[in-house]
Parts: sequence; structure tokens; C-alpha cells
Amino acid sequence: MNQHIIFYNRTKRIATSNSQTKQTTRSVLNAAILWCSCRGKGQLDLEVTVEHLISSRLKLKPSRYITRIRHRWTSNLRLRGALWEKHATTHCNKLNATCDQELQQVQCNMLPSIATSSIQHVTKNCNKFNETCYQEALQQVQYNISNIRTLTTVPFLTTSITVVIVIVIVIVSPDCLKTRYAPSTQRLKQGDTPYVITTARLEQIRKEFLYCYFDQGGDDGNGDYQIDIHSSMPQIHKNFNFQLPFYGFRFNYTRLSMNGFLEFSDPPEHYTYPLSFPVKDWPKKNDPSFIGIFFSKTRIGKIRPTDVDQRRPGVYYRVERDLMTRTDQFGVEMRERLMWDIRQGVVGADTFIPKHSVVVTWKNMSFAGGIDNSLYTTNTFQLVLATDEVYTYAIFNYVGFNAGNGTQSHEYKPYSQDSVIRDLTGRGWANNFPGRHIFRIDEKIMLGTCNKDLAGTNLPLVFAPESGNMMGGTIVNITGPCFEKGMKITCRFDTVDVTGTVIDTNRAICVQPFVMAEGYIMFEVSYGETRYNWKGKYFIETPATAIERIRFETRDVHERSPAEIKISWNAQNLTTNLNAPITISLWGYKETTIRPERLYIDVIERSASNTGSYVISPANYRTRNNLATRDLQFGFIMINLTNPVNYEGLTISPELWSRPIPLGWYFNAQWERQYGSLWSQTLCNNWLTNDRYLKNFAADVPQCPCILDHALNDKGRFMPDYDCDKDINRDCFYHRGAMHCVRSGAPSMQGSGQQCCYDKNSYLMLTYDQQWGSRPHRSHNLGYLPWNEANKVPTLSHWFHDMVPYYLCCMWQEEQAVGCETYRFERRPTQDCVSYQAPAVATVFGDPHIVTFDNLEYTFNGKGEFVLVRANSRNTKLDVQGRFEQLPNNFYGEVLATQLTAIAAKDNTSSVIEVRLRPSQAQWRYRLDVFADGRRVYFDRQSLRSQHFFGVTVYTPSHILNQSEVIIMFESGAGVEVVENKGYMSARVYLPWTFI
Repeated sequence: MNQHIIFYNRTKRIATSNSQTKQTTRSVLNAAILWCSCRGKGQLDLEVTVEHLISSRLKLKPSRYITRIRHRWTSNLRLRGALWEKHATTHCNKLNATCDQELQQVQCNMLPSIATSSIQHVTKNCNKFNETCYQEALQQVQYNISNIRTLTTVPFLTTSITVVIVIVIVIVSPDCLKTRYAPSTQRLKQGDTPYVITTARLEQIRKEFLYCYFDQGGDDGNGDYQIDIHSSMPQIHKNFNFQLPFYGFRFNYTRLSMNGFLEFSDPPEHYTYPLSFPVKDWPKKNDPSFIGIFFSKTRIGKIRPTDVDQRRPGVYYRVERDLMTRTDQFGVEMRERLMWDIRQGVVGADTFIPKHSVVVTWKNMSFAGGIDNSLYTTNTFQLVLATDEVYTYAIFNYVGFNAGNGTQSHEYKPYSQDSVIRDLTGRGWANNFPGRHIFRIDEKIMLGTCNKDLAGTNLPLVFAPESGNMMGGTIVNITGPCFEKGMKITCRFDTVDVTGTVIDTNRAICVQPFVMAEGYIMFEVSYGETRYNWKGKYFIETPATAIERIRFETRDVHERSPAEIKISWNAQNLTTNLNAPITISLWGYKETTIRPERLYIDVIERSASNTGSYVISPANYRTRNNLATRDLQFGFIMINLTNPVNYEGLTISPELWSRPIPLGWYFNAQWERQYGSLWSQTLCNNWLTNDRYLKNFAADVPQCPCILDHALNDKGRFMPDYDCDKDINRDCFYHRGAMHCVRSGAPSMQGSGQQCCYDKNSYLMLTYDQQWGSRPHRSHNLGYLPWNEANKVPTLSHWFHDMVPYYLCCMWQEEQAVGCETYRFERRPTQDCVSYQAPAVATVFGDPHIVTFDNLEYTFNGKGEFVLVRANSRNTKLDVQGRFEQLPNNFYGEVLATQLTAIAAKDNTSSVIEVRLRPSQAQWRYRLDVFADGRRVYFDRQSLRSQHFFGVTVYTPSHILNQSEVIIMFESGAGVEVVENKGYMSARVYLPWTFI
């Protein structure tokens, strides 16, 4: 709790101004002595502080004052008088037991005889004091001295003056906006008690609209006020001493402008209005990198004596560093306030913790020009930046962005450069404040506040997370339209509609349903009576490659009759209330008609504790008799909240889904009663019969290379297998003894796929030799359009046609059983690699050097955009284009050479994939930018490593974390590999012999 200290001086009236000065000064010093004594501060600290104040502000010789301090300290300011001592002792006995011992002693020994109510007031608030009292006292001393009007330098009068000091300690609102004095920047010392913020205190400071700024205190007495910014010098340089990510770049400095923006690079000499960014003539003209909250010519206005806020008009700048480790009160409160304002204000910021912050306030700024009276027509606006040096968020009222260097920009529409800019103060509603607008600005600009919907404009939608498991259950937070409580919200995922829930003006939520699709789908939002004007792209993860929310601690789930199955999950993914009961259920899938079915099977446990782990006992389900679902042979475990309304205030619950699992552990007793002890053999034979009726597909898939090196370098047809990858997953459970497996990157025309596995000698593993060999797949993991038909559903059709039979025929039977041999030799045999042909390769690299498909080498220093590869036949059309730009100037001047900076490729009717080299200053996180049909995409999460677009698959190797290598795989078998190394881009094009 902050304290505000009022020093009230009752002194003998003296006629001369000099005597009045000395008398006021003595009162101020007496108050400082008494206060610092009660807080236990050292004598030396007080002497140094008072000596500085007297000599610098009052121009007096401090020796007499220091002598007086020492004398008072020695005598301990003991005030005599039996009547007072008896009165004070009575009230001191009533002090709270938790009160600071030093303060208690001072109150008992030093307080003058004052009214009983005053002592009771002190007693009541004694236990609320904290370590900021000393600083507050010195600030008040400084303030009082600065207000002494007569500063004539004369010797100190020796005449005895009776001074009675009455100290009234008033506990006022702890809101930092109520004081003009900047808090101390000193950290807690060793042994000091760290400050712990309470829930009530956090709610109290978050009710304030503006963040704290001060015009008094600090090292120079001006607090955060920037005295160097004025009409003659409207801009100054500031060092952050930390890294601020902004629009892909990182900056450790800024230039603070009076004209409503922070700048990071040189501006052009002249601006042409209306403003347009990026500057089209870059690099001939400077393209500034800036954050513009109110990018306009301004001047510092004036305030009236009747204004409530009497802080000086002008520009304020405050930096708070190392917030994560701060334990002082101001640091802790700044961190917690920022963290919760951003977490609750921007979707997708649920784990953000600010490390550093910058608060810039433009107070009472008027427009440039005009008459003097216009100086009273002003705007006050504030910019707050918070970063953990990876993510950056900005909180402000009016805004525009430009990345600079001719890269990218974002203009805040519909407000920027438009008459409706006046509406900014009444809109935004971030944290339920009209006039507050929040953005994420580190890599791309993400709006955190609602916008006015204009019918038919198809405004962009901001939502998080931007991807989810195909099985559904992902809570999607939505920002875009301005919502109202009770308003009808409808979310459309591809073709499936669900009803949403309004949380506040800026946020609504929808639960992603079960959507039979993969990759990017249309995500649209309708609210009220409006149509689907808000649109975005939502990424559907296949169940086999989605984030594993439910983990199996052992491999018991793969056995036909295990004793127990141990599962675990992150309890926080459901709710922060770990006492909330959860339901664990079992689901299955089948394709008996053209329309696939996902079916509920049974409840494993109802109202289990959300502890993050559970042990399933299959013996508990041996007596079950599921007639309607007995034919289901694989499925999923799902966990959700039993009664979400009791814990989250909503009638919906997130859902956690496991990876696909066989259901022998659940149905084995029922199958045994139905088919006998050889139930696995019977089920295998049934599958063999059905599979023989289906169309053969092996001729449509690419043939496997004979050795691993060929497989790794056939970038157009094969990519690493997520179940057996030498870089991140050496488990290879379904191919024991394999070192690495690859899969075909895209489904064939029949929707099938190829798989090739290699042993420790890098040779292809064959099913003719063992059951763990390579196997083609009737259904590719990516599925095939239309995804909602049998044999075309991503992952589920693959498990139904290819994985479940492997359990029935091989894993739950002997390797030499008839069913397993039929599976290996007839239905899923490894194809001979003898007829495999490696692709032809051409490359471009360096400045630039080119090697053609027929091994012709030459150097080409052209500048511009050129066609690298073009194929135009009856069956295939392929275009690969490259952009070559001049190298930047070096120490010796202009460099007459070019380099490859971008690649664009398209095959037949596929999506256009573009890969760009990022500027060297923007490569701290990503080295390359990838665009699919003009939309920027990222590969920074495991479930997003491989992304399938129309006619093309794009992926980054699993061990590459900085997006420095991108592989483009077309359905025709052509591939493009783009690699960044030390600031240079190289590209290789792989073409099957059908192209050559």
C-alpha cells in the first residue's frame, strides 16, 4: 500500500521573508528527521540527502542543519512532559501487534501531543506501511523546498524559534496517477521482503485507463517528463538496452518524436499526403520503420488552472526493465497489470509474461499552427509497449505501423487518415475501456480489439489458436466484430456451423467441431442479423500429426489384452481448477457406407479428478455388450469437463483427443464371445475378403528408392515419415529395425500413398523378408477430396484400411501366420525398387551460379525476375520463377552483382508458393518467408511442419527451427528446395524423368 505524507507546519509568524524561509525550512527538516527516524533509515543517508537539498535548492550552507540533525538524532527527539507521556503510552499499547517495531517505538517516544483521533488514525494504518515511505518522504521534502518562494542567502538566525510539528499520515488511494512523483528505481536489497500483489490490488490498478507517468521526482526532479522535446527539437534518441521485436526486425533503440510516433530508421526528406507505406521509391528514398500512435504535426498545448490533471503538457517516457525478476512493488504491479491486460485483451496471448516495458505519453498535445487559444484544444494519448523479446504487444489509442526498408506496413482502418478518427476514443474496448486498442506487433500486426463491421467488406478475422485437431474440441477465441451480450454468434468451419458464446465486447468463443478436412479451411463468423462478413483461414491438423494431448505412458494399448493402460495429459489444457471433475470416454470410427461415421462407444470414467493422469483397467469392461459398436476396430480416447458451467461459467468444454489406437483392449472379450479364441484370425480373414473387392492401387504410387540417400534426395516425391524420422522420432514402432522412413508427399489420383523404410545399412526393408518392411497404403494420411467420403478422410481412412489390418493380421498373430503372410505378400507388399529412377536436379546459388539439368554451368548477373524452369506438356505444366536483386553496397562502394532473393512456383492448377529471403536484420527468428496464394504461413510448431495446399505440399525439416529450409512438393512429382545460408538463398529443382 502506497502512502502519501502531508507535512503540516504550525509556526510562529515572523514578519520578514527571510525568517519565514528559515522557519519553513526548519519545519521541513524536522519532518524529514522524524519520518526517517521512524522508518529506521541511517543517519548518513539522511545527512547526504538533506545536505544536497539545502546546498542545491536553497543555496544555504548546510553545516548548521547537519549539526542540528546530529543533535536531534542523539537526543532521539524525546519530547518531555508527564501528561504527554501518559497520554501517548495509553495509545501505544493499543498498536497492532504486526506493526513495525521501529515505527512503534518512534510513535511512543516522538509523537507530539495531538488529538486522540489523530493517534488512533496512525494506529489504524500502522500495519499498512511499506518500504516506499522513505522515498515518499524525501520527495515531499524536495517538493516543499522547491515551493519556498524566498530564497535569500543569509546566515542562519540564532534566535530561538518555537516550532511545533504535526505529522498527519493519510493513507490515500494507491493509484500511481494520484501522485506526480516517480517511484524509486532501486531494487530490493538482500533480505528485504519481496512484494506480493493481492487480487484486490490488481483489480484496483487495472481499473485505471492510463498507465503511470510522472512529472516530478527522479534523478533530475522531472520524473518521466522529457524537457528536451519541444518545438525547436521535436525528436530525441532513446536506448532500450533490450531487444524489441517489431515487424520481423529487432531494435534496441528508438527515436521519440513529439509528433506522435516512435521511429527506428531515417524518414524521407518530405512526406506526401495522404501518407502511403511502404515508400514505393525505396531504397532511393528512405522508408522509415515506425510505430505511429497519432502520426501528425503537433505542438505542446496548455492546461487551465481548473484542469483536474495539473501535470505539465508535453511528452513523457518511462522504461521498466527486467520485469520478470522484479520483486519491488512498482515492478511487480507493472508486470502483473501488463500481463493480464494483454492476456485478456489479445487472443492467443494466454502464456505471455512481459520482460520489459516502455510507456510513452503525449499529454495535452495541440495541432501545429493556429492561434494561441488553440493550445487549449488538445489530445492526450499513450503508447505502452510490452515484450518478452520474442513477442511484442502495443497498447494505445490511435495507431499506424510501418516496418520500413520497403518491406510491409499496416494501416489501422477504418480510422487512419479518415474523418472517423474521432471515433477512436469511444471504440476499441480493450479490457472494457473505450478508447483502448491493443495489437500484437512482433512479426505481423494482429488486432486485439473489435472493429466496426461494414457490410460486404469481408474484414479480416483475428482468432487463436489458428489450428486444431480434426477431431474437434479446440476452443477458438475470436476478435473482429464488436459483440454484445446475448448476441447470436455462428462460426462456420468449412461447411460445419456451430453456435458461439460472447465473452465481452472484444471476444467471443466457438468450439471447433469434428471437421472431415485437412490443411487450411474457410473460417467465417456471423453475428446478430449480419451475414458472414468476417473471414479467415483455419488450419485443420490430421489426427496422426496433431499435438498429442493425451499420451500413453507404455505400449500396452497396442496389445490385444493388456492388464492396464496408463494415460496422462496436461490438466491445465482443460481448466485451471484442478479439482474440476472430468469425463473420460471412448470413441470409434468405421466406413460401412459412403458416409464415414464417428461413434460414441462408452464412458471410461465419469467425474474423475483432473490430476493429469489415469490408469485404465480393461478388465472392468469385459462384461460390456456393445451390440451397436462391436464392429469398431480402432478409435480414440477423449477427455472433457463433466460440468463446465460450474468452473468456467460456460456450458461448453474443451476436448482432448488421443492419437488413433486399436480397440482390442476394450472389445477382445466381446469378440471372443462372438468369434471364439481365434477372433483376430477371423477378423483378419474378413478384412482380406473385403480388401480384395477394392481396386488395386499399387501401380499409382511412386516406387521406393533402393537406398536411403536416394530417398532423402528425392525432394519432389518423398518426405520424412512422422512415425519413423531419424531426426526427431527414432521409435519406428511399426517398422522395428528401421533407421528412417519416408512417405509420398501427396496422395495419388486414387488417394493412396507410398512408404519406404531403410535399415541401419541404408537398404530398403522388404515385407518379403519380415513383417516390419515398407508398405504402400490404400489411403494417404492427407486423405483426398472430397474428404467426407469413405476412403478419403484424413488419417481415419488410412487407419481403417491400412493400420487396423496390420494389427489383426500380424501384430495380434504370429509373423508366419497365414493372415500375416497374405497381408505382407499379397495385399500390402513392398514394391521392387529396381525400376526406380532418381530425379534430375538443377540449381542456382551464390551471386548467382547456375547448373542446369544437363550439368551445364554458368554465371548470370541479371537483375529482375526470370523464369528458371518451365514445363508445358499435355499432362503437366510447371513454372518456377526467381527474383534477382543487386547486392547491397559494401566498404568499397557499389557491388555489381546480384543474388537470388525470391522463388515462386506453381504446378498445373496448384496453389502458388512463394519463398522470400528476409532482410538480414529480420532473420533473428525466421530466415525465410513463405507465402501460399499470397498468404504468409509459418512452420514454427510441430503440427505445422508439413502443410498441404491445393495440389502442393510444403514442409520444413523437423530439425530446422529457424525456417531456413523449405521444400515444395507438387503432385506431379516435381520438387523445389529453397535454402538460406549466411544471408544467401539457393534453390534446387527436382524433376522426375517424365518431365525430361
